[in-house]
Amino acid sequence: MEEIKNVIELKDVTKDYGDFKLDNVSFRIPEGSVCGFIGQNGAGKTTTINLILDIIKRDAGEIRVFGENIDQDSAHLREDIGVVFAEMGFHEFMTGKDINIMMKNIYKNWDTEVFFTYLKKFGLPLKKRCGAFSRGMQMKLQIAVALSHHAKLLIMDEPTSGLDPIVRNEVLDIFREFVLEEDHTILLSSHITGDLEKLADEVVFIDGGRIVLSGNKDEILEKHGLLKCRKEDVDKVSSSLIIHKEISSLGAEILVNDRYAAAKLYPDFVIEPASLEQIMLHYVSGKR
Repeated sequence: MEEIKNVIELKDVTKDYGDFKLDNVSFRIPEGSVCGFIGQNGAGKTTTINLILDIIKRDAGEIRVFGENIDQDSAHLREDIGVVFAEMGFHEFMTGKDINIMMKNIYKNWDTEVFFTYLKKFGLPLKKRCGAFSRGMQMKLQIAVALSHHAKLLIMDEPTSGLDPIVRNEVLDIFREFVLEEDHTILLSSHITGDLEKLADEVVFIDGGRIVLSGNKDEILEKHGLLKCRKEDVDKVSSSLIIHKEISSLGAEILVNDRYAAAKLYPDFVIEPASLEQIMLHYVSGKR
């Protein structure tokens, strides 16, 4: 059986700003997968992405992309990485034609034909200044650029934030098409967990600069559950199963780390599947 390659590997990565610290972050992203990178705003998602892209320097730890250490000689790796940020990185006066000329001088594998095909597919005018584009059009422009130099890895920071549901679905469909190629991989940072439930294979959950959960999305969803009971029955639930509990006058809702074990131990209690958003909220609330 062929060993699965990891396109991105972080081991004990630390970045200390004084008022915020990325603390011993470790996770891996297998080739051919979509990894949802989730967490609240300010949790450390953008800092982690900037470290992977070598935009900022880590204080400690190891980062490998395509099996190579990120260091001063890693600029060639960017040829195979497409990047999409929440904010458009092009000057507002630039048109699609201008961007094409600029990118031809940046990427060795830049494909003008592919770029213009994406602009047409996305309904983006060639001669209109991108500063006049809507938020959705600006995001599609960034995606067109990211996909037009034959990248094998897409790294995106909140690409669907602020988009209306129709445009968001269009963007998610584009990502699905991209990963149909077996060697194509996506790291998608977002706090919109519903998008990631539809798209992601893997999930990395960060909070306060630390990794809370990481692994296969379906396994994480399968493992966790919401146990509901009367508030006077809360003490019956083993503390080893409890991630966090919320108690009100109406009863209690408890996030458990093994819903099948909980179902066997407490057959009279209601135990339901938990969404990624519910899991994230309970873990964050449990740390307060």
